[in-house]
Amino acid sequence: MKQRFTRREFIKLSGAGVAGLTGVTGISRLAKNSTPERREQTGLSLNAHDHGDAGTLGQVDHEANGFDPHEILTDFDYGEVTEENGRVVREWRITAVDREFEIEPGLFSPGWVYGSATSAASRRAGHLVGQCPGPTMRCVEGELLRVHFTNANVHPYTIHFHGIDSAMMDGVPGVGRGVLNPGESFTYEFTAKPFGCHLYHCHAFPLKRHIHKGLYGAFIVDPDPEKHTGQEKEIAKTRHHQYPENGDFNEMVMVMNGFDTNFDGDNEVYAANSIAFAYMNQPIQIRANQRQRLYLINLTEFDPINSMHIHANFFDYYDHGTTLTPTLKTVDTIMQCQAQRGILEFSFADFEPGLFMFHAHQSEFAELGWMGFFEVVRQQENNHATFKNNSTKSPAQMVVGFSAPAVARRSHSGLHHPEPAQFL
Repeated sequence: MKQRFTRREFIKLSGAGVAGLTGVTGISRLAKNSTPERREQTGLSLNAHDHGDAGTLGQVDHEANGFDPHEILTDFDYGEVTEENGRVVREWRITAVDREFEIEPGLFSPGWVYGSATSAASRRAGHLVGQCPGPTMRCVEGELLRVHFTNANVHPYTIHFHGIDSAMMDGVPGVGRGVLNPGESFTYEFTAKPFGCHLYHCHAFPLKRHIHKGLYGAFIVDPDPEKHTGQEKEIAKTRHHQYPENGDFNEMVMVMNGFDTNFDGDNEVYAANSIAFAYMNQPIQIRANQRQRLYLINLTEFDPINSMHIHANFFDYYDHGTTLTPTLKTVDTIMQCQAQRGILEFSFADFEPGLFMFHAHQSEFAELGWMGFFEVVRQQENNHATFKNNSTKSPAQMVVGFSAPAVARRSHSGLHHPEPAQFL
């Protein structure tokens, strides 16, 4: 009889956390390759008595993946915008594809994923790129949305949006249009509401397998300031990507997820935006004088909860993002079940420059990949990163450290949008 190991037994036998999953042991790449100054700042060391540090040996090939977690962090896919009878219409072309991608050096996940013609990855490549998590679709409260979906895989799929729509557009088996078989297409059409931090995912069965394989993404609806009054109207302006007040915030998206690499119904790798230790190996650089807004979504399968904790700081939390005032104030850890989401707002103003850790506060998750750093810099020290300012830059230019050119055109609403990628 073949012996089976539980996840925890497997990790214990491997002796090196995620590094053990790919047959490597010893001190992490981060500790080994970092300078003495870097190790002193992060607390990483090469002491012979240490049990090893978090991180991975080697690097994930983001170019081969076709997507980069640092690009996903700030890539908001605004689709294509037109007007009909005075109303803004926002459209996306989403395709489900089958593709393998690297989640940790040498470790690949056989995924089912969504791709968008107007995502940064697809525009940069010049053709559709499937990615995990899927593109972050962003719109404005009250707009008419059309999502043209094509199933280019070999299994039946849907797109189910966490929003308010009709039964016909709900994207569940046996209701309305139901599942799309391979080669079929359908257009989901509904009004963007309520405003907030939402998500979408495939609702075909078996549901847990379709979500775990990567068929999900963030769906953000900005509040319309004209629908609010007083102080709430001013706050809504900071959440609306077309208002200059939004430029006061550095906005990021993290989708917490996990990967069952041996198909035993337990995850062996955890991450934010799919790549283990991505933001530890390459910390997220942020300005001390700019406020931070993080859209956080949990789409981890097989575990009942996930969480995020930030070090040496506290944040205000907006559950589901459907309020303009915090639902929790001055906390440093938030817990979410699957599909729960919210907005974190925080600042490193008056902090000294340096590395500030964040991670899941389930220690196992952190040690298996869900851990990273914010690197806080003063503005004059930042000479190599491009920081987002929604009021002046196109979506492609809003990616930290990403400067690939985008061909701009003007939509009927007067906004600039890059040309979508062509399907090859």
